[in-house]
Amino acid sequence: MNLARSFNNWRKYRQTCSELGRMSDRELNDLGIGRSDIPYVARQAVK
Repeated sequence: MNLARSFNNWRKYRQTCSELGRMSDRELNDLGIGRSDIPYVARQAVK
């Protein structure tokens, strides 16, 4: 069960990184996110 949860969390992390990475700098700025903050925001989405 833990392996499945870890895999799903990893997938959610990667999907969030990918979606945020496709956004323009202006869109990210509107959300209050810098490019360097994307990994942190994605980790928070998994929690």
